Amino acid sequence: MDYKVRHVLFVCTGNSARSILAEGLMNELGRGRFVGHSAGSHPKDRPHPLALQTLAQFRLPTDGFRSKSWDEFSRPGAPELDFVITVCDQAAGEACPHWPGQPMTAHWGLPDPAAVQGGPEDQQKAFRDAFVALRRRIELMLALPLQSLDAMALQREMQAIGQR
Repeated sequence: MDYKVRHVLFVCTGNSARSILAEGLMNELGRGRFVGHSAGSHPKDRPHPLALQTLAQFRLPTDGFRSKSWDEFSRPGAPELDFVITVCDQAAGEACPHWPGQPMTAHWGLPDPAAVQGGPEDQQKAFRDAFVALRRRIELMLALPLQSLDAMALQREMQAIGQR
């Protein structure tokens, strides 16, 4: 049996919306098997209030979230990452730091819910839509038979999840 707890870093430019949602989802859905983290290439001052509100709406914890630089995960003492997943197109195109442990990378781009124009209902819907899409992708990842897939097959599967 494979009992290794895997660390997953979700990366977005501002680390205020999509990556925060993904971190919360991974920590809830992958509990005991996966630990979710999030970071940004140019982090905002704090998580977007609607990201935390969306987590709360779906009864997920909202404590302890903060926007942070991806540099925190390339320093000595940082958790050894197994997966790094970009959730925005801009971060996917940036030069990433060196990640200790040579994690598998994938891109799961989603529209930025924080950029949605319109009234409060439109913005809340955008955050819910991002949450639902990320939940589905994380559920698909958690269903993968990690111990029986070779690295190339796992890489293909991780990339394919981002297309769903």
